[in-house]
Amino acid sequence: MTSADEPARPEGRTHDAARTRAEILDVATQEFARTGYDGARVDEIAARTRTTKRMIYYYFGGKEQLFAAVLDRAYEVIRDAEQRLDVDHLDPVAAIRRLAELIFDHHERHPDFIRLVSIENIRGAGHVAASDRIGRIGSPTLGTMRRILASGRESGLFTADVDAVDLHAMISSFCFFRVANRHTFGALFGRDLLAPTRREHYRTMLGDMVIAYLTAERTSG
Repeated sequence: MTSADEPARPEGRTHDAARTRAEILDVATQEFARTGYDGARVDEIAARTRTTKRMIYYYFGGKEQLFAAVLDRAYEVIRDAEQRLDVDHLDPVAAIRRLAELIFDHHERHPDFIRLVSIENIRGAGHVAASDRIGRIGSPTLGTMRRILASGRESGLFTADVDAVDLHAMISSFCFFRVANRHTFGALFGRDLLAPTRREHYRTMLGDMVIAYLTAERTSG
């Protein structure tokens, strides 16, 4: 028997409940990204979905847990894209450029992801640090990077002994900055980093920077 404090389960099959949860997560993603964690209101999320505040608590447990679920799903989206990337047929230079382009494209298409990660950093990354789920997801990109770097060094195309995590930080920094700092950069320098007319310029520039770093001659000292 369902208690008076517990909302009844949605009618229909399991996929109906999954659809409701997905709808809540869609709207919650928009709200957290738009107003931040403190500004987001569960009442507003409920009003924009075909459910109630009590049902949201039933599915997720509370605002903190809802934000955690939103963040988990945001990371899953990019991990899924990384897992689908096939560069085994490419030479190391083309492969690393394609990988950089994947991250570039994803960050551009998912500005809410940038905002959510920024919010999580402001909050000290407590959820990411404690999340077994995100830890299990890992980053397929790192494994791919390590294989490409090893192949590039073996073939003599890459002269630098580069750590995959460092390279990931280098690529992500450019892609993240371009989206996160668009408005301040534009106000200071009068240039829109997301202007469609300059998109291919920046996409190519990222690949060129990565390749130049991997093929540069290193000096000792």
